[in-house]
Amino acid sequence: MSQFAVFPNPKRDRQIAYVVQIQTNRFHHTKGRVVMTLIRRTATSPPDHPITPHLTVLGVPVFANPFDIVTVPLASLGQAVATLPEADQGRIITAIDEMIAR
Repeated sequence: MSQFAVFPNPKRDRQIAYVVQIQTNRFHHTKGRVVMTLIRRTATSPPDHPITPHLTVLGVPVFANPFDIVTVPLASLGQAVATLPEADQGRIITAIDEMIAR
C-alpha cells in the first residue's frame, strides 16, 4: 500500500466515500495507516479551496477533509481501489500544509 492509495471507507458513514493514505511509505512496517477522509460532495459541501480541495475518485465527486485525519488499522482497509493522480496528490499536501501553517 502506497502513499495516496485510495480505499473504500472502512466505517459505516456513507458520507465518507473513501479514505486516502497520506502516511509516507517509509513507515510501511507499522500496523496502521494515517488516512484523510474523502467526503461525497453535496450542495452543502465547502467550496473548492486549498484546504478542502474537490477531487473525483472513480467518478465520485468528493472533497478532502484535512480536519479528519485518523489512523486506521491496516487490516481494516482492504484493497486499494485507486491511487490519486499526481496533481491531486499535490492538492492533498497543500490542504495539510494549510491546516498546519503558522
